Amino acid sequence: MSPLLSILFVTLAFSLHCVIISASDPDPVQDFCIPNARYGSIRIAHLAILPCKNSSEATVDDFVFSGMQSAGNFSDTGLAAIPVNPTIFPGINTLGMSFIRADLKVGGINPPHFHPRATEISYVVRGSVYSGFVDSGNRVFARTIEEGEVMVFPRGLVHFQMNVGDKPATIFGSFNSQNPGSQKIPAAIFGSGINEELLEKTFGLSPKQIGRMRRKFDPRV
Repeated sequence: MSPLLSILFVTLAFSLHCVIISASDPDPVQDFCIPNARYGSIRIAHLAILPCKNSSEATVDDFVFSGMQSAGNFSDTGLAAIPVNPTIFPGINTLGMSFIRADLKVGGINPPHFHPRATEISYVVRGSVYSGFVDSGNRVFARTIEEGEVMVFPRGLVHFQMNVGDKPATIFGSFNSQNPGSQKIPAAIFGSGINEELLEKTFGLSPKQIGRMRRKFDPRV
């Protein structure tokens, strides 16, 4: 291989490597971008691009969010979650972040799930929460996190939480993407329409048991 071709090959490989390791939300090109409600959004892949207001039209209220002062509605797992993204909090649009308030009743759980596009920092505001994640080698990293402690869940890894205290728990989660995505494992497996025979062979369950799981996790059944 000629020296010129070698240089071109190395340059191309380095460029591709940089593209791969820097994949994330785009960097902002202005101070802020408050979505303009008068115009619709433009969808590109999983992301909705929202046209900006003229910066002179922005107000301080665009950068303040008051919707996390109390818990949301609880699910049958004892979890109440209030996810916050640019759709309801305009000030964080294009800033590469979003967050969530999660409340857990005593014994309540946040079932195993993952965020395909973001790492999460989870801060326990009150209570005692058994928290953890599973790496790609199926090793679990878990312990009880007390009030004031923080745990990180790496991007794309399955993680979970359970209130193991004797009082309600409150958690604040922050993501390094304005659209982290979320897939709960039970719903993804039994509520997505995967072939039942495949599920039977995978989990060693009977058709009756698979049907029971489908009725629990698939809203279409």
